[in-house]
Amino acid sequence: MILRLLLVLNFFPSIQVTDNKILVKQSPMLVVNNNAVNLSCKYTYDLFSKEFRASLYKGVDSAVEVCVVHGNYSHQLHFQSNTGFSCDGKLDNETVTFCLRNLYVNQTDIYFCKIEIMYPPPYIDNEKSNGTIIHVKENHLCPATQLPDSSKPFLALVVVIGVLAFYSVVVTVALSTCWMKNKRNRVLQSDYMNMTPRRPGLTRKHYQPYAPARDFAAYRS
Repeated sequence: MILRLLLVLNFFPSIQVTDNKILVKQSPMLVVNNNAVNLSCKYTYDLFSKEFRASLYKGVDSAVEVCVVHGNYSHQLHFQSNTGFSCDGKLDNETVTFCLRNLYVNQTDIYFCKIEIMYPPPYIDNEKSNGTIIHVKENHLCPATQLPDSSKPFLALVVVIGVLAFYSVVVTVALSTCWMKNKRNRVLQSDYMNMTPRRPGLTRKHYQPYAPARDFAAYRS
């Protein structure tokens, strides 16, 4: 496709300066590596104080209008696209630059600049220039690094060991908690038993041995 475009590029004659035409010069070829490119179109005409239209077309027959700006220097200029291209740009008194973004490989083609003087009369534009071949290269992304097959059993072993270790910690904490609760219950129960009042024990009664009373009157008689 690039060879065909180069042949087309050589087919167009160089633009010569005439009285009622604008001379436009473009770079013969631009290579796009990051899906973005700036295409500059140099012209030999004073656009100051005039209403003009600058546009960029795609294809040998200029069938697709890629980007356009319309107005004059007394107002802020806005670049826009009606065909789905992401475009912006800037313009001075000698150059209009079209900034194209998010280009795809299938948009590799020849692009032509066009400058038109809309007002005041007479209407003036440029002859078709040699154009610029924009070659959009495909971005080759590095494939994601894959782990070798030998490391997969090791990773599985590490995962199993981790799960077992976590399970052991959980069981240990649960058993320790139950043991502490049982120990605390036994201590509380022991304290309760020590505080229970006891009934007084039976005391033994001491009985004196029986001795008959003596009759002291008998002795007196």
